[in-house]
Amino acid sequence: MSPNGSDRSPRRPMRRKLLQALTAGLVLATATGCTWEDFPRLGMPTPTTEEAPRILSLWQGSWAAALAVGVLVWGLILWSAFFHRRSRTKVEVPPQTRYNMPIEALYTVVPLVIVSVLFYFTARDESELLKLDKKPAVTVNVVGFQWSWCFNYVENVDGSTGDAKTATELDAIPDRYKEAFPDNAGGVYDCGTPGTRNEQTNNPGPTLWLPEGQRVRFVLTSRDVIHSFWVVPFLMKQDVIPGHTNAFEVTPNKEGTFLGKCAELCGVDHSRMLFNVKVVSQERYEQHLKDLVKKGQTGYVPAGIAQTDHEKNRETNNL
Repeated sequence: MSPNGSDRSPRRPMRRKLLQALTAGLVLATATGCTWEDFPRLGMPTPTTEEAPRILSLWQGSWAAALAVGVLVWGLILWSAFFHRRSRTKVEVPPQTRYNMPIEALYTVVPLVIVSVLFYFTARDESELLKLDKKPAVTVNVVGFQWSWCFNYVENVDGSTGDAKTATELDAIPDRYKEAFPDNAGGVYDCGTPGTRNEQTNNPGPTLWLPEGQRVRFVLTSRDVIHSFWVVPFLMKQDVIPGHTNAFEVTPNKEGTFLGKCAELCGVDHSRMLFNVKVVSQERYEQHLKDLVKKGQTGYVPAGIAQTDHEKNRETNNL
């Protein structure tokens, strides 16, 4: 009988607590909206570019390593809590282990090995993902601003005259990126507002059109603060920094309309900085550029804030 006169034990048996914890974990694992086919992606969307599986593989490997470490740590915690509880051993303080050099060396070496392996695969994949072709098939200057996006299509389109390499609107873009621009690319553009809607899906934001199966380079510039260009199923995002131009390339391999958003907290209306990406055939892509010409959206909108002195020095040193 307990001190307060009740027949009920003040502590539940350890087995009952362990069973309840396992049951709760099972419910959490099975009560999500993921199907069995979605489970291997660990919540990531279905990849829609040729480069995205590499990112997904890195994500899965990181989760596998984290899960292995977590299982080891949880196992040690549960083992020590169960087998060294006072009610079992009747000992106030169990034997203490001190100055065990093999164990202390293990605690130091294992984390170093884990971090080194993760660093290696991250550096390897990052180098591949940020490689730029000398002449990509399509170049789009993505301009971020509070609170929407503009897209400069650096293309030689009938009805649009000019040259992207000398256009004053694109002065913010470094020369190393302009070298890949097509000759005499008059270009077309499309801009949005937070209230803009996609005609097919009614999703908010402007729509960026891309051709399927073509290597696309995104040249990212900003007019005001730091944004982040993220097309969700591309599994790739990169910061859009004022005075500093970033670029990356992908090859879309699945037609459809996909969601994009700003992934950097950029101000009060950050959540409204949405856009859409419509991947279509080469013929439909070219027709879209012609439609922009018909609308009078020829040339380019200003790309953003000019390069900072630091960025200019970096470009000069790389020549």
